Amino acid sequence: MRSAFGTTFDVPLGYLNTASIGVPPAPTATAVTDAVRRWSVGADGPGAVDEHATTARKAFGHLVGVPPERVAMGASGSQLVSLVAAGLPADASVLVARGEFTSLTFPFAARNLRVTEVDLDDIVAHAGAHDLVAVSVVQSADGRIVDLEGLRATGVPVLLDASQAVGWLPLDLDWADWVVAVGYKFLMSPRGCAWLACSPSALERTVPVAANWFAGDDPWSTVYGLPLRLAPDARKLDLSPVWLSQFGAAASLPYLASLDMGAVRDHNVALADSLRAGLGLPPAGTAIVSLDLPAAADRLAAAGVRSSIRAGRVRLAFHLYNTEADVDQVLTALA
Repeated sequence: MRSAFGTTFDVPLGYLNTASIGVPPAPTATAVTDAVRRWSVGADGPGAVDEHATTARKAFGHLVGVPPERVAMGASGSQLVSLVAAGLPADASVLVARGEFTSLTFPFAARNLRVTEVDLDDIVAHAGAHDLVAVSVVQSADGRIVDLEGLRATGVPVLLDASQAVGWLPLDLDWADWVVAVGYKFLMSPRGCAWLACSPSALERTVPVAANWFAGDDPWSTVYGLPLRLAPDARKLDLSPVWLSQFGAAASLPYLASLDMGAVRDHNVALADSLRAGLGLPPAGTAIVSLDLPAAADRLAAAGVRSSIRAGRVRLAFHLYNTEADVDQVLTALA
């Protein structure tokens, strides 16, 4: 059991795979375990999760700098991105980063929209020729961070995927048209929860293609019959909540929202850059390290280090439960 940032984690030494699966704080694991126990005996009613979904929504909004009435709840990033794609005209042009995570790009490509790939460093320069820029704040494959201020200055509509950023990087994204993120990485929640923050004008252009009872103006009185009567705010885009995921998110997200994200960033980046220094690499200022070293994956696995392979390279990710001991374990394995 490790203690970090005011809570505890049952995370083993060498766990550096948060960019794939975040390990929950002990109170989050307990909340989900208790929810499973209540489910097993039929103790919870259908509305038991409602207050937890509200709590998680509010905390997510706080983490990205958007009020909760502009935050929609879903189950996956691609599902929420599809709501944005559905609202674009058939001749829309979308700019993305080359090698971007496909849950962000496939919803646009599947609609046969004009999708153009450029290098991440060229995103800002090319933005003005397109109707929308869809890009991750932090790249999944290698941890590079997009030029947010440069994007903002273009005035072009922007969809930001914050899945590899929110939870460790301080974010104030009220200016963005859309911000999407999943909960199971740096937000340390169960898989099955995701959120989409919308600007007021973007909300009008986002299509509730999965309209359902929970997106109703008053969910428990709009469960039967027509006419259509959706919520007047971002809740009109909601999916019915994945119960166990929301119980976990309602524990993890408020905890993260209570922290100094600058301190979390400094902690994570210091560890990542310490690893890079130990390997003779320059600092990169991100929590994710991507390595192209011979047999690195096998050597790390043999040493008990949990990592992943992305874009043909070993990916390691540091979060608030990691320490220099994790760095030392990697350096020893790769020595």
